[in-house]
Amino acid sequence: MNSTNKLKIFNDPIYGFISIPNSLVFDLIQHPYFQRLRRISQMGLSYLVYPGAHHTRFHHALGCMHIMQKAVETLKYKGVEISDEEETALYIAILLHDIGHGPFSHAMEHSIVEDIHHEEISLRFMDALNLQFEGKLSLAIQIFKGEYHRKFMLQLISSQLDMDRMDYLKRDSFYSGIAEGNINSDRLIQMMNVADDNLVIEDKAIYSVEKFLMARRLMYWQAYLHKTSVVAELILTKILKRAKELTQKGVVLSCSEPLQFFLQHKITQDSFEAATLEKFALLDDYDVMGAIKSWQFAEDFVLSSLCKMIINRDLLKIEMTEGKPQSEQLQQLKTQLLQKYPITDKEADYFVFKGKLKNIAYNKESVPIRILKKDRTVEVLEETSEQSQVKAMSKAVTKYFLCYPKVLLG
Repeated sequence: MNSTNKLKIFNDPIYGFISIPNSLVFDLIQHPYFQRLRRISQMGLSYLVYPGAHHTRFHHALGCMHIMQKAVETLKYKGVEISDEEETALYIAILLHDIGHGPFSHAMEHSIVEDIHHEEISLRFMDALNLQFEGKLSLAIQIFKGEYHRKFMLQLISSQLDMDRMDYLKRDSFYSGIAEGNINSDRLIQMMNVADDNLVIEDKAIYSVEKFLMARRLMYWQAYLHKTSVVAELILTKILKRAKELTQKGVVLSCSEPLQFFLQHKITQDSFEAATLEKFALLDDYDVMGAIKSWQFAEDFVLSSLCKMIINRDLLKIEMTEGKPQSEQLQQLKTQLLQKYPITDKEADYFVFKGKLKNIAYNKESVPIRILKKDRTVEVLEETSEQSQVKAMSKAVTKYFLCYPKVLLG
């Protein structure tokens, strides 16, 4: 194919036109591994709360690449030397940073794929693509793993003010309709610079940084940790766990071949081989939702009940509590459930359970956000900013919850 045909543009509702910088990036976008992201929802089951939140990881990855282009342009304009090879590596690293996500983004990690996180799977995909593309992704992988000598490059991909966060806040707030999450990424990017090999923000953008952190905090409580989104994702996780449990006992459940593979095998970091990666690459939201539609008619009471909850959006009741729910309260609810349905004590755990949610907008223990002062000195955000604001956002907020079937409300 003629390379000039590869410099396509995408029309994005957030940024307008997104251009593909070179033919290598085009070929990566065209690869089946990447095209799969069109079938992975960005916000999991949040569309059960915000009906517009149907956007995908594909949208998000392209958006991240676009703002990375803007960041590179800004830094080069300010005299930061970035070679053509480094530039392409940054685009590839940010484009592929989420390629390891499974169906509905996070549910897989806590159910049928054990002890291996999506970041590790992303790396496996990158290594596999690097083989296919004859080593052209080597520098991108080095940067992604934090092994490249120029630290600021990793900070553009993964830090407390990276391209990933900038895109998902803006995009998720747009598609969900949560106005509080909308950030001014243009201003933040225009104010970026590099000092002592670290990414810095010029001090005149201090209020934009604070607004960014506040937007992140609000998006977590209003979207990502919204109690209905949380309970839906927990039910989805329990569906996959139950399906795996039944399959391991010899019960045959109808589902796609890739999903069947993950139900039949115990998949850990050590057993995640090249063949496993190929199976994983065939798995997306459609496999899981197709299975759930079928399993709502399963003979197993636990599996069919949980599946009907997702299909009909008739979820478990979730109660937020200030303190930890009492074990007696949990036991009381389980006893009521056992009197109502012919299930075992262990099966009751699928319907009655507790947990906690934690959110921290700015983590002082992590790599800090650095502010470049007018006199060219650098300070960390918490020293520069209005103390009370950053202090509030550095505080971890923990909320507890209790889930149980609505039939127990009496």
